[in-house]
Parts: sequence; C-alpha cells; structure tokens
Amino acid sequence: MDSAKLGISLNSAQLDKFCLYYRELVCRNSTMNLTTVTGWDDVVETHFLDSLSVAGALPSEARAARNFIDIGAGAGFPGIPMKIAFPELCGTLVDATARKVEFLSDMVAALELTDMGVRHSRAETQAHCESIREGFDLALARAVAPMPVLAELTLPFCKVGGLVALHKTAAAADEIAAAHRAIETMGGVIRDIIRTGGDNKVLVVIDKIRSTPANYPRRPGIPSKRPLLGLATSQEQTR
Repeated sequence: MDSAKLGISLNSAQLDKFCLYYRELVCRNSTMNLTTVTGWDDVVETHFLDSLSVAGALPSEARAARNFIDIGAGAGFPGIPMKIAFPELCGTLVDATARKVEFLSDMVAALELTDMGVRHSRAETQAHCESIREGFDLALARAVAPMPVLAELTLPFCKVGGLVALHKTAAAADEIAAAHRAIETMGGVIRDIIRTGGDNKVLVVIDKIRSTPANYPRRPGIPSKRPLLGLATSQEQTR
C-alpha cells in the first residue's frame, strides 16, 4: 500500500489494521452492500488511498485538526482510513443506515480505534444536536449526495475557522458551480478545488467563515428534495 506518494508514512501496525479492515470489508460485503470493488489492489486505490488523499490535499493547519466528522460514512470512507493513518485525531462517523452503523461500530472495535464515535442518525437531525453542532475542525463526505446537498449537510457541523473537504469527480464542475448558494448560506466559501487520484477526482475544500443560521440544515429529506441552487440572497446569508 503506497501511501508515501501522498506524503503519509504508515508503520507495520497501521498496515496490519488496513489489512484487517480489508478482510472484514470483503467478508461483510457478501451479506450487505458496502462496496462494488473487492480486490485488494482496487480497494487500496479506490477506497484507502482516495480517503487518505484528504490529508495530502489539505492545508497544513487542517492536517493538525483535532477532530473530524464523516457524514454518510457508509463503509467507513474516508473516516476510518484517516483515523488509522492519524490516530491522534478524534473522529465521529455518522450514517442513517442501521446495518452500516453496526458494521462501523464493529470496525471501530476490531481496529481498536480509540476516540472514535459512531452515530446512527440522519445528518439533518444530528446537525441540530447542541453537543456537536459547529464542533469539528474538519467535516468530510465522500460522494454521498450532490454538492448543494452536501454543503447543507456538512457545514453546520464545522466550527468557524474549520474546513469541509468533499470528494467529487472532475465531471462535477456544474454541480459545484450550482452549490454556491448553499455554501454561502451555510457560512462557507470555497477555498480550493484540488485534483487527486489522477484526472478523474477532485477534493472540494471549503472554509467555514461564519456560523450557520440556526434553521439549517432543514428537516430530513428537504435538502435533497429542494436543494439551495444558484447564488445566495443577502437574507439567506444573514438569517
């Protein structure tokens, strides 16, 4: 597993954890839909290294983040690879599917990932929980929804001065452009769009520059049904 090309050095214990993670992922994938790729090389490239590309692409201050949240964690990407590679981080994984939450909890235990929590809930609900709202240095999500929806689901978790990092494909340029209203309304501004993993993948990095209005995110399902598209109005940015 060549993480060195991302500037990340893994010791033997960390590599062992990635191997265990792979074995459990493939085993559990036979009874539930966790991934469409199952070969070792494919999982390493598509999931493990792609997840770790966050660390290589982020500015230095973000790499020193104390805590992160992974929204729509699914099989644990990018949150679990980030935690394995950077054990000093405190992490929280959020997913709305009970069986995936069970898998995530089992992986956290099997991999002995301390300071790693798992929450079974929709992001729209969790973001209004006072104990974690605007409480994270870094919010992550990996291709779980269109950009306008992701902005509304992730930025409320990020503290002012923190960052959101979203995995997308290079073909998502129009989608990214359509997300400016949602990003600005949630208190963010795009810092950079960085190519990762060749020509097909990008990481959209968003600065959280002001608090998210209290009425966002909207109730479950509404961000997807009625995404905030276009440019933000002054009323939306300040209310």
